[in-house]
Amino acid sequence: MFTPKYAITNILLGNIKRINSLVFNLNNRRFPNVVLARLENAAREISSYASTSIEGNPLPLTEVKKILKSTPAHIRDSEKEVLNYNLALGKLNKKIGLGKVSFSLGLILGIHKQVMDGLLPDFEIGVLRQKPVVVHNPITGQIIYLPPDAKDVRPLIDDLVDFVKNNKQIVDPLILAGIFHKQFVLIHPFIDGNGRTTRLATKVLLAQMGLNTFKLFSFENYYNQNVTRYFETVGEKGNYYDLANQVNFSTWLEYFSEGIIDELLRVQKTLPDVEAGPSSELQEHQQKILEFIREKGFIKNSDYAKITNRAKATRALDFQKLISLGLIVRKGKGKATYYIC
Repeated sequence: MFTPKYAITNILLGNIKRINSLVFNLNNRRFPNVVLARLENAAREISSYASTSIEGNPLPLTEVKKILKSTPAHIRDSEKEVLNYNLALGKLNKKIGLGKVSFSLGLILGIHKQVMDGLLPDFEIGVLRQKPVVVHNPITGQIIYLPPDAKDVRPLIDDLVDFVKNNKQIVDPLILAGIFHKQFVLIHPFIDGNGRTTRLATKVLLAQMGLNTFKLFSFENYYNQNVTRYFETVGEKGNYYDLANQVNFSTWLEYFSEGIIDELLRVQKTLPDVEAGPSSELQEHQQKILEFIREKGFIKNSDYAKITNRAKATRALDFQKLISLGLIVRKGKGKATYYIC
């Protein structure tokens, strides 16, 4: 049975109290959904950039923004990594908003399948690894960590998922999310894509703890600001079997909670001092346009006609309103016209 070692230090306790205060204040403010839509797009761009950058993706944020707005004709692996992460994040956002996310091994495997689609052979995506892996120092190339054997991965992951489920009403949700994050990295259950899968699964746990600012939240950005410190804190050096009963999660939990505070302060600073009102709210049918684009990458008038009962003239006005608000961009001409975020 997985029984993590950690202490609720004064630093960790202070961080938890501050996070609860920040979350409470943010969740009790109401903003125009036009504003929130813009901020959500920005957060997804930052998350997709930061989480892939942590793993060595060379694309700068400016290039990531271009890719997410207009998918290249011939996609390189570096671009595929960004597009996959953005799509996975968008799907999770939608499921969480609908209350349809249940934390499970199936959810984790689904995240990995989306993140690594087209980047690994089909038989290695969305499944736990069947081969040994090692972790290298990205600078020297030396082996610094030996994860558990493939035969032990499934029972270790099952044990971790059970720990999360069984302690939801016992352990502070922030601590629970942090413990999951580090232990998952140590188990290293996939051939590749472990970090990206971990960070998305951790976001689900943070959202379930009541962090309703999830769509505006990009805690990957904090890790990307000092990748070396992130890897040193979340990882360990040596052989898993020598370390398993010695790992202390305390330092990581302090660092993990500091990152949450940093990102919440960024979100707080970004949100404008404006309250929502009837004139600033998008209508449900207009929000459907944005949701469709986030899921499919673009929308045509014919697509919009299938998901709404709006007449052709009013559909055109809907597109025009979103264009004027800077939420979508028109591409193509005539029958080839389509819209992207």
